[in-house]
Amino acid sequence: VVVLVVWRVRDTARATLGVEDHETYLRECVEAALVRVPVEMPGASRGSVELAGDALTRMVVRDAGAVGLEVFSVRPVRVEYAPEVAAAMHRRRIAALDAQHRATMLTSVVDSVEDTVTRLTMRGLVELDDYERKALVKDLTVAFCAGRGEAAP
Repeated sequence: VVVLVVWRVRDTARATLGVEDHETYLRECVEAALVRVPVEMPGASRGSVELAGDALTRMVVRDAGAVGLEVFSVRPVRVEYAPEVAAAMHRRRIAALDAQHRATMLTSVVDSVEDTVTRLTMRGLVELDDYERKALVKDLTVAFCAGRGEAAP
């Protein structure tokens, strides 16, 4: 989570003597607060982001105040993912879209085959026994799938 921290050194002596590096200390305070406060940015409502920011600010103010730092606000700005996490999320999203596309295509093919066989038999254009009906369904399925740019099942 990327956060915007507005702060200043309030007590120079405490900030200098209290910790070796007050910027590093402040960064660690923010990281510790982020572990304790759930921040869900993508799709989160503005109110929930504000609540998270308020909670983060309270925690960091308490921790940083002891070493002479004054923190005015800590606000979540965005969420960034490590490259390997982002790549895994992308692969999962692509797989989900692919599965959805295949399911939609299969439904369309099944509906088309059913409609074709029903229309042929209802109009009396063909009389099919069980074996012939299965063969026609198979052939039509292969033809419709091939016609949609997919490999035959």
